[in-house]
Amino acid sequence: LLGNNHPIRVQSMTTTDTMDTIATVEQSIRMIEAGCELVRITAPSINEAKNLENIKAELRKRGYTTPLVADIHFTPNAAEVAARIVEKVRINPGNFADKKKFEEIEYTDESYLAELIRIEEKFTPLVLLCKEHGTAMRIGTNHGSLSDRILSRYGDTPEGMVESAMEFIRICEKNDYHELVISMKASNTLVMVQAYRLLVHQMLQNGRCYPLHLGVTEAGDGEDGRIKSAVGIGALLEDGIGDTIRVSLTEEPEFEIPVAR
Repeated sequence: LLGNNHPIRVQSMTTTDTMDTIATVEQSIRMIEAGCELVRITAPSINEAKNLENIKAELRKRGYTTPLVADIHFTPNAAEVAARIVEKVRINPGNFADKKKFEEIEYTDESYLAELIRIEEKFTPLVLLCKEHGTAMRIGTNHGSLSDRILSRYGDTPEGMVESAMEFIRICEKNDYHELVISMKASNTLVMVQAYRLLVHQMLQNGRCYPLHLGVTEAGDGEDGRIKSAVGIGALLEDGIGDTIRVSLTEEPEFEIPVAR
């Protein structure tokens, strides 16, 4: 359980090849032993998504019950496979239904609405699957991968990051699905802090209050990565914002946990 009055949960992400079941299981165990409470595993295609079943079975067989999160970019079909297996699926609204072509397109209100309808058609099957299987979902906006459409209307801004998530949140709510965690990650700590504060403001204005996952993307390694993460995550925790955190270092994932703690 996370959110509300539950403890702030510490998570990390595997760096192994997801098709290598044993390597992924053993790295996951090192992370869990270090205090990791959610293990995120990348599933870039259907094959990796299917192999999550073997990874989960092996972890359970060894006595580990830590929830698993599938990390999905670009592949709605892999997300739909993973949603039947793991406890949570992470999607990126910037690339779930959009391919990035770095084009600046002038959208009319009509053409913008048509894009939103297209996204809804692509995203709704996953929402219904998660609802059916009791799977949680993280809508994880990433400053570095906003869609061309969002960039065309909002620019490269915290406002654009928030709207990118809100579009997907509205589709979830339309289907009465609320098992959501939201994140606004950026490698620039200023942008990240602004985006989370803006998201919270907007959610409260609309009577929403979803748990938030905090993180600074590509923070780096050594002292720099640790300071950068402390600045971004720490500022928001001080605001009372944040329900689960991940410190992203270019090191073995188990080394992220003590920093997060």
